[in-house]
Amino acid sequence: MDEQQPQRSSIPPWIWVVGLVVFFIGLQLWGYGNWQNTDQITLTQLAELIEEDQVKEIEVNGNALTVEIQDGKVYQSYKEGPSLIEELSLLGITSEDIRSANVNIVNTEVRDFLVYALFSIGPILLLIWIFTRGFRQIQSGGNNIFGFGRSKAKNVNEGDRPTVTFDDVAGVDEAREEVEEIVQFLREPERFVQVGARIPKGVLMVGPPGTGKTLLARAIAGEAGVPFFHISGSEFVEMFVGVGASRVRDLFTKAKENAPSIVFVDEIDAVGRQRGAGLGGGHDEREQTLNQILTEMDGFSNETNVIVIAATNRVDVLDPALLRPGRFDRKVMVDVPDVRGREAILKVHSRGKPLSRDINLNDIARLTAGFSGADLENLMNESAIFTARRGGNMITLTDIQDAFDRIAIGPERRSRVMSEDEKEILAYHEAGHAVVSYFLAHTDPVQKITIIPRGRAGGYVLSLPSEKLVTSKRHLEDMIAMTLAGRGAEEIFFDLVSTGPSSDLQQVTRIARAMVMQFAMGNESLGMRAYGEQSDNVFLGRSMGMDRNYGDDVADSIDQEVRSIVDRNYQRALDIINNNRDKMVALADALMEHETLDRHEFEALMNTEDSPSKEEDVALGD
Repeated sequence: MDEQQPQRSSIPPWIWVVGLVVFFIGLQLWGYGNWQNTDQITLTQLAELIEEDQVKEIEVNGNALTVEIQDGKVYQSYKEGPSLIEELSLLGITSEDIRSANVNIVNTEVRDFLVYALFSIGPILLLIWIFTRGFRQIQSGGNNIFGFGRSKAKNVNEGDRPTVTFDDVAGVDEAREEVEEIVQFLREPERFVQVGARIPKGVLMVGPPGTGKTLLARAIAGEAGVPFFHISGSEFVEMFVGVGASRVRDLFTKAKENAPSIVFVDEIDAVGRQRGAGLGGGHDEREQTLNQILTEMDGFSNETNVIVIAATNRVDVLDPALLRPGRFDRKVMVDVPDVRGREAILKVHSRGKPLSRDINLNDIARLTAGFSGADLENLMNESAIFTARRGGNMITLTDIQDAFDRIAIGPERRSRVMSEDEKEILAYHEAGHAVVSYFLAHTDPVQKITIIPRGRAGGYVLSLPSEKLVTSKRHLEDMIAMTLAGRGAEEIFFDLVSTGPSSDLQQVTRIARAMVMQFAMGNESLGMRAYGEQSDNVFLGRSMGMDRNYGDDVADSIDQEVRSIVDRNYQRALDIINNNRDKMVALADALMEHETLDRHEFEALMNTEDSPSKEEDVALGD
C-alpha cells in the first residue's frame, strides 16, 4: 500500500508570522490606549467614593491603583506606602468600611509581569524563530522560507478539470504529427526502450503568439493521461536571490515524483535568454535559474519518464546551451495556419454556436488570411456578441463581417460627424483605391468598400487576400500603385493634397525600401545583394540592432531608387484614374449614397460594356 503523505496546513506560514506581529502591536496599542484614556483621582477622592459605596474593585500593581466604580468607569490613582489599607485608615477608612462597601481589592503584580514579559520577550522570540527557520532552509539547499522557493506550477490534469485532446486542436497538422510520438512514448515507453531509442527530453514549440502552442501541449497531456505541470517562465524569477533556482528544483522534484509526467514552461525566453549579457554577469538571478534548468534536464535518465515542453515566440534570444540536442531534442514549428487550417479552426470554435445557413466557413477562412488560432476564436466570440447585442438567436454572415471589421480595423465610429465636403473627398479617395486595384493585374480582389470611420481610419477598401508562398516584383509594384491611388484621386478631382494618405505613404515607403534593400528589386547599379543586416546582439532594440553594411554613396542610390519606384507607380495610378473618370464618379456617388458597397455591387459598377481591360503585365517589365 502507498504511504499516505502528511497533509500540510492549508494556512501559509507567512500568515502566522503576520498574525503574531499584528497581535503584539495591537496588544501594546490597547494597553497604551487604556493607560492614556484613564482619568486620575487622589487617595482622598478614593476614600470619599468608598464612603459613598461607589467603588466596585481596586487593582493594586505596586504603587499604581486602578479603581473601577459601580457604573463601570475606571480611574487611575497612586499610593505612597507599601499598604493600601494603612493609607486608607489614615484617611478614616477602616477595613470594616471596605468590607461593608463590598470593595474587591486585587493584587495584579504577577499578571502584569507576565504581560510585560510577553511585550518584551515575545517579539524577540518571533525574530529568532524566523531567522532559525530561514537558516535551516538555506542549509537544506532550498529557499523555501514562507514558501518563496516552492514552485507555482499547476497540475492541469488534476481532479475533475476538463481534458484537452487532439480533437480540440486544428490547423497545426504538421506540428501535431511531430508530437504524436511523445504521446505514444508516454503510453508505451517499453516499445521504444527495447529498440534502444532514447527518450526525447525536451520539445521546443516555436511560433507566433496565438498559434496554439499551449493548447497543443495540453492536448499532449490529455491524450497521454499523465500529470501536466504548467508554469510561465516569468514565475521563476523573484526579487530574492536563489528563488528561481529553488523553484526549478521543486518543480522537477514534483514532476519526477509523479512520473510519467509533462512539464510545460510557457514563454521560456523570460528565463532562457543568452547568458553573459546581464548587468550581474554570471551572478544574475535569471542566469542562475537557467543554469538550474540545464542541470535538471541533464539529470534525466531513460527511466525518468519526464518530458519538458517549452513554448516561445523569440527563439532568436534563447541560449545555445538550451537548444542543443540532449536538452530540447525537437523543435516544433507552430505557424500561422493556412486557409485549410483556418477553416478547420473555425469549425472547432463554431461548436455550440448557432450559425445561419448562408455562412460558408471556407469564405471566412479566405477572408482571414494571417489570422492565428486565437484571432479566429476571438472572431467567432465577437460574432456571437454582435448577435446577442442585436437580439438575434442565430449568428449571421453580417455578424461575422462586422466582427471581422472590428478586429481588423477597429470599432465603428458613426458618431463622428463629417461635412459633405469631407465625405465627398473620402468617397473619391476610397474609390481611387478600388478602381486602380480592379484594373491592375496582380492585386487582390476588392471585397468591401466603405466610408464609415472605423478605428483610426476614415474609410477603407477591404481586399480578399490570396495566399502566396512568394511575392513577385509585379505584385509589390501593383500594391504600391493601388495604395497611392487615394492621393491621386484627391489630386485629380479636387486639386488638393490632404493629410488623409499619410498612412498610405508610410506603407508604400516600407514596401519600396524592402524591394531595394532586401529583395534586390532595384536597378542594376545596386546589384544582387541585400543592404542592411540584422545585428546578432538581441539585447538591443530592433532598429538599433540593424548593421549598416554600405557606404554613403550606396545610401544615396538606395534613396533615389526608392523614390523612382514610388514615382513610377504613382504615375501608373494617375493614368488609370484619368482613363476611368466615369467609373470613379459612379463609384464615389454610390459611396456617398450607400456608404458601404460589397464585392458584387462594386463589380457591377465596374463591369460595363465600355470597360477597358486590365493593365498588361508588360507595363511593369520583369
